[in-house]
Amino acid sequence: MRLTSPAFSSGEMIPAKYTCDGKDVNPELLFDDVPGDTRSIAVLVDDPSSPSGNWLHWSVWNIAPTVRAIHENSVPPGAREGETDFSEVGYGGPCPGVGEHEYRFTAFALDCILDIGHGAPRNIVEEAMEGHVLAKGILEGRYQRQKIRAMQHATA
Repeated sequence: MRLTSPAFSSGEMIPAKYTCDGKDVNPELLFDDVPGDTRSIAVLVDDPSSPSGNWLHWSVWNIAPTVRAIHENSVPPGAREGETDFSEVGYGGPCPGVGEHEYRFTAFALDCILDIGHGAPRNIVEEAMEGHVLAKGILEGRYQRQKIRAMQHATA
């Protein structure tokens, strides 16, 4: 399974539009090579480089297996979103306090539909997915706050 985005390539900087410095909306995500026996797709977006632990920015699940794109600033019909580490439901874009952070957009092809409610926290989503992952695709991006980066260059 492959996960890509027209907004940025894996390993590149995430455009500010998709962060707290911009519109804070999810970028378009594209799914390729989804296994034929997939019953649903889940996506988790996290920041493993966060000083406070692996910070969850978005979880969305029960995406129909025929969906090949999550459009910008949207959730596919019938999908559910979970609570992020911002204590909110929905997408919360990159917003690192200090330095450049790495972000993982991970798509999971699942052999089931997750029987968990809208707004579920990460641990419930991950427990429900356990043992049901057929394949996964990862898109990695980087981001550093623009105002903080500008201040660092001004003092250098």
